[in-house]
Amino acid sequence: MPYLGRVNLVELSRRDATRMFVALGRRRTRCGAPISASTLERIRATLRVALNHAVREDLIAGNPAQGVRLPAPVRTHPVVWTARREAAWRRGGERPPVAVWTVEQLAAFLRFAREDPLFVLWWLVALRGLRRGEVAGLRWVDIDLERRELTIAHQLVHTDEGLVLCEPKSAASRRTLALDPETVRLLRRHERAQRRGPGERWSPTGPVFALGSGTAVQPSYLTHRFHKLVAASGLPPVRLHDLRHGAATLALASGTELKVVQGTLGHASIVLTADTYVSVLPQLYHDSAHATARLVLKAVRATNRKIGEARERA
Repeated sequence: MPYLGRVNLVELSRRDATRMFVALGRRRTRCGAPISASTLERIRATLRVALNHAVREDLIAGNPAQGVRLPAPVRTHPVVWTARREAAWRRGGERPPVAVWTVEQLAAFLRFAREDPLFVLWWLVALRGLRRGEVAGLRWVDIDLERRELTIAHQLVHTDEGLVLCEPKSAASRRTLALDPETVRLLRRHERAQRRGPGERWSPTGPVFALGSGTAVQPSYLTHRFHKLVAASGLPPVRLHDLRHGAATLALASGTELKVVQGTLGHASIVLTADTYVSVLPQLYHDSAHATARLVLKAVRATNRKIGEARERA
């Protein structure tokens, strides 16, 4: 609705689907930007899956969404806010589409946001890489502080009917994450403070991060609140989702295996993890270059030594 909802299924054609995507391409988001190619691609994927089911049920002969052409989505890769990039931003406002903070910048933000009521939430996203809906949908029953584990079992989604607690984004998104001792300490303190709150605010099935009324915090509010905090901190701008990118970057930089990072983020494919974060670790490229050069130089020295020994014998 309203593009295809009034078309009978057996009469649905590729032309109908194409008209829908043309109309969607002219629409604007709440921020005034055109709908991105990746969003259009996700819409087509959803439509294609539904119509494939209709084909399997012999309701239609072919899938009308199968041959619809869309602009190819441009994949943006996160980059690190290096000193040069930060200087260019401060001088003229130039900024990358997707950027992550360095360890020092992240530490500065966490110091700045220490007194914010949602500090533990920012900390958790920055270190464990939870999605916005996942952290908003987190319940106390999903956290085992004794075992130092956290389970992603739901996500909070805003719909026309209001906030809905639903299944995670994908099967891979349903995962259990290990927690470090400092994160456990912060969560314990946060739980004690919530238990001391007014009324019947705390319950095992209640939200970990709630408003004053005890209701779960809206994912869109998290984006708005984080944006305001970053602007007030004076740090280079990043989005809330970029904290998730930053968590992956820090994990890889600390030597965590790519497979572990994939599981932590809830990616379905290790290829997606590798492709997304290929651009954020320049130090790893330097280490690889040095290691390759050392290997070659070692072989060259060994060869020269053998040639020298052969000459002496001759």
